[in-house]
This record gives sequence, C-alpha cells and structure tokens, in this order.
Amino acid sequence: MITKLVHVNPPMTDSQVSHLVCRTMNIMKLQRFGPVINHSRINTSRFGDKPIWFRPFTVIKVAEQSSGFGLVEDETLAQKKRELYQALEGINRGIFGIPSGKKLEIESLVKQLESQNPTPEPTLELDKVDGCWRLVYSTISILGSRRTKLGLRDFISLGDFFQTIDKAKSKAVNVIKFNAKGLILLCGELSIEASFKIASKTRVDINYEKSTITPDQLMNVFRKNYDILLGIFNPEGWLEITYVDDNMRIGRDDKGNIFVLERFDDNSKS
Repeated sequence: MITKLVHVNPPMTDSQVSHLVCRTMNIMKLQRFGPVINHSRINTSRFGDKPIWFRPFTVIKVAEQSSGFGLVEDETLAQKKRELYQALEGINRGIFGIPSGKKLEIESLVKQLESQNPTPEPTLELDKVDGCWRLVYSTISILGSRRTKLGLRDFISLGDFFQTIDKAKSKAVNVIKFNAKGLILLCGELSIEASFKIASKTRVDINYEKSTITPDQLMNVFRKNYDILLGIFNPEGWLEITYVDDNMRIGRDDKGNIFVLERFDDNSKS
C-alpha cells in the first residue's frame, strides 16, 4: 500500500498575519493608481491619451442621474412657452377681442405654465419681478362703443404696453403707447403710476396714484373720454402673480383678467 503524505503548514502567527495584510493593502494601492512603469503599453480610450481607468463613465452617469429631472422639467416649460407664443401670434395682445376657441387655447396653456411655476412664492423673490416688462397678452378688451369713442378703430392705434416695477420703492409704472394719424403722425403715451404692498406670498395690493398723457395734443384727443381710457387701464385692486421666471410673468387680478408679460430691455424702449 502506498501512503500519500500531506504536508500541512503550521498556522501563522499574529505578526505574520499583520505583515501579510499590510503587503496586500500596498499591492491594492498600486493597482488602484495604475502601474508606475512601461506606460507605453497601457491601453487608452477615445477620450485621449489617458489610461482606461480615467474614463469618466461614473461621473457622467451620476451627473445625468442628479440633473435629469431638472432638464426634463426645464424643457417642458420651454415647450409650453413656445406653444403659448405661437398661440399669441396675430392677435394684437387680445386687446380687441379674439375668438372663444383661441381664448380657451391660450388660457389652457397659461394654466399649464402656472401649474409648473418655478417661483411659487414670488413676493419673497421680488428680484425676479423687478424691472421692465412688455405685455404680450391680456384678457382686457376694448370693444364696441368704447373702442369707437376712443378713436381706436381708425384714427388712433395702440403701440406697446410696458410695465416697470421698482421693488425698492414699491412702485409700478404702466405705459401705453399711442400713435394718432392726422396731418402728421402724433406719437404719445399714457403713463399710470401706482404703489403696491405685499399682501401674501403670491399677491400684492395695488393703489392708483396718478396718470398723465403726453404730449398735450394727445391729451386733447382723449380729454372727452379720459375716464373711459383710465377705467380700462387703471390697475387698482390686487394682483396674483401666478408664474414668473427669468423672462416671463403671468398674473391674475381681482377683476378676473389674465396678463402675460415678457421681460424687456429698458434701454431699447422707445
């Protein structure tokens, strides 16, 4: 019978175990940071002449995971804003009335934007409201006899509507531009000044202070029906800021009107 001899190593002492652990950790460190010699044989990738372990796959994946929702949300808002601007084309801000179907389409897009308002407490972030804005849509309308009395059918045309908000002074100035046709083209504006105070995280109370029409020739045109004109554009009451971002603002007032404004460079206003 052949007897198979098996050699059994004696158990390691504590000092041997400690030495083995330290050696293993050193090898792992070297493997982690890559070899220190013969770099010419290291595989590289399409990111450049860097070793494969420098590929930024993990970093890119983490970035996408952390910001993906925000990117989708921003794109959704941008798309809704594009759709709203398309719906507003050719309606002259809605001031002289629009078909009911078009009005419903616009109000639906407005509600969708309001539901994704990136500034849910706008009166606590008045920096986003401060500055000059231009009206692009309003449910205020000038129809029938009011339009006729104001000469807004043929003789007078409406220009831009601007609103400048000064948060430091709690003031707002609305400016409505006019062009009057005659022997010469007469240009002028109605300016309405108001003060406001914060009523809630989304609402401001507005108090009318004064109004002026310049030049005097334009005031002569409107003098007889000045109360009608002021009644249309007087902002007194309250305003709910339902949406605001860096370049668009939406509001609703106590009379049920909707206002959509875009940020405007005050230096280019004429």
